[in-house]
Amino acid sequence: MGPQTRAVLISAIASGQGKTTVTAALARRLARAGQRVRVFKVGADFIDPMMLERACGHPVHALDLWMVGTEGCRELLAAAAVDADVILIEGAMGLYDGDPSAADLAREIGIPVLAVIDVSAMAQTIGAVALGLRDFGPTLLAGVIANGVASPRHAEMVAAALRQIRLLGSIPRHESGLPERHLGLVLPAEIHDIDRRIDALADSLVLDESAWANASKVSWPVHDNVGARAISTSLTGKVVAIARDAAFAFIYPANIECLQALGASICWFSPLADEPIPKAADAVILPGGYPELHGEALSRAHRCLASLRHAHARHVPILAECGGMMALTDALVDLNGQTWPMAGLLAGTTRMQARLAGLGLQAWDTGNGVLRGHTFHYSVFETPLSGIARTVAHPRGVAGETIYVTGSLTASYFHAYFPSNPEAVTALLSANGTARAQL
Repeated sequence: MGPQTRAVLISAIASGQGKTTVTAALARRLARAGQRVRVFKVGADFIDPMMLERACGHPVHALDLWMVGTEGCRELLAAAAVDADVILIEGAMGLYDGDPSAADLAREIGIPVLAVIDVSAMAQTIGAVALGLRDFGPTLLAGVIANGVASPRHAEMVAAALRQIRLLGSIPRHESGLPERHLGLVLPAEIHDIDRRIDALADSLVLDESAWANASKVSWPVHDNVGARAISTSLTGKVVAIARDAAFAFIYPANIECLQALGASICWFSPLADEPIPKAADAVILPGGYPELHGEALSRAHRCLASLRHAHARHVPILAECGGMMALTDALVDLNGQTWPMAGLLAGTTRMQARLAGLGLQAWDTGNGVLRGHTFHYSVFETPLSGIARTVAHPRGVAGETIYVTGSLTASYFHAYFPSNPEAVTALLSANGTARAQL
């Protein structure tokens, strides 16, 4: 790995402390200063990585010791370090939350932690919080960035309370920060002034440059096998059509790279723009997203919906995940209770609700090995279908999401991380999908 590359894992005591805000601000600030910045996100997530990609200008990959694997995480970081001056890794939830946690990743990889702590309603107590974060693990806590600082005097009080832990920076509370909704942040493409907002956050970040330089030093191990892990090219000559727009945006960058490594060509289509599936498509993927926010537009996308029904009738393999599955049911009931007709390939109705319906890491034994991934949704699927399998929730081992198969269509709330089992992905997207035949 590049020995000069600096790296830090940015975590907090809990969700909502401002990790994404600080990571985006720091990434944009360093990039504007001429640094080559690469950003990663701990855990299964789609929305935060989109915001961080906008901030740094490069795709943001997931790091997770279970879903991606320890060696997979090391390979991704090693590949990034070849071309990066700085690597920023945003944690998930609180530092020690989850199994595996962000702290587990930091210790396994050997990366220092930068804690973001919301100080808008505290002063000296930040010292106790920071010491607890450092000593509970223990964790190599390189320093703190205080979020929500009210004044220079407030920052001085915070710095004094930290004692032997360094205050690396601070950022004031922003009324025009990063807007949120039920699944998390609003997608950056939907915020007309997103770059201005990120620039404003970067401008407001007060950073101790020398302390930052010392805190982010990492002794990277030499890694001579970057990208050496070979996979079959079993999708060579195949064209995979993937839906991509504001309603279908949740796909891991690593999934696209995996498909390309398998030999597939990727083409895109927008259901919201009523674009039909490209005629050259040998397989179709409908990722998750926000179809519940676009029910009316999707119900009027007659050409696109007809092309999906036609592809299904021709036995073209279709993989639909979460929001993609919702668009293929008989109907979708949105947050306002309005019912919108969908493609009708899966009997039943998906209905939005106020409370969370599914969250966490999951694994699916496809019959061609185990695919790892996650689930995160607020809707429920009311259907007479029984499904052909269930995922298994990690680490509890209990039954997770139902896998539905009808003809060439495989659908579920489960989001798969393709590199965890490229062979299973090949089977799902092949005309003679053995994954379906064995289930």
